[in-house]
Amino acid sequence: MLDSLQNFDPVVQALVATLFTWAMTALGAAVVFTARNISRRVLDAMLGFAGGVMIAVSYWSLLAPAIAMSEGKDIPSWVPAVAGFLGGGIFLWSIDKVLPHLHLGFPTSKAEGVKTSWRRSTLLILAITLHNIPEGLAVGVAFGALAISLPSASFGAAIALAIGIGIQNFPEGMAVSIPLRREGLSRRKSFWYGQLSGVVEPIAGVIGAAAVIVAQPILPYALAFAAGAMIFVVIEEVVPEAQRGGNADLATAGAMIGFAVMMLLDVAFG
Repeated sequence: MLDSLQNFDPVVQALVATLFTWAMTALGAAVVFTARNISRRVLDAMLGFAGGVMIAVSYWSLLAPAIAMSEGKDIPSWVPAVAGFLGGGIFLWSIDKVLPHLHLGFPTSKAEGVKTSWRRSTLLILAITLHNIPEGLAVGVAFGALAISLPSASFGAAIALAIGIGIQNFPEGMAVSIPLRREGLSRRKSFWYGQLSGVVEPIAGVIGAAAVIVAQPILPYALAFAAGAMIFVVIEEVVPEAQRGGNADLATAGAMIGFAVMMLLDVAFG
């Protein structure tokens, strides 16, 4: 199957890869059909794992290739990486201040973004949806890089990135559907909205792939941009949420394992 996928246009490859990551979100959301709740210890470990994967992705799959692609240019190789990284963080921070959303475990009074009368469940969904943008963008940019035939871009590395993002999307799907079930929604609605939070990934993936193909010079900036947005999510939400339940050691161990798994995937496939 992977061999046949390699023959498609990079935008199509990005679409297929992000449909996989979306499917993993849906698979995690489907846990709501078998469990109304989940142990806080398990959730913290899975959140830590997701954070570890995202940190590893940011360096191994995004920042390191961005720096490698910038070598031998008219500007220092660190400029695109630094500019793109900070730009990604600023972009997510700006959306975070505008789009109404609510982080898991917080009362409705702690909702961020512009004030709104939207339901608590809607705000929870928007929080995860917002933070899925850099994940889809990262996968899309990685596949878009293949069209340029750069030595630092490979099909295997892009596949490894999609697999890593897909793995960490599983707990994210659970982190949406199960709290929605606790809020009183039916299992079917909880699953529907849980998987819906991942729909932004194929959209962002296709946009990212198409953008770097059309404007090739922005590729290192785009890779670093995705990394900055992802690190913003990890520090702003994933790490605090994983540590808040009193299982800091477990969450930290999960993060270490997640980082190691993603590093292994990137080195093995890349």
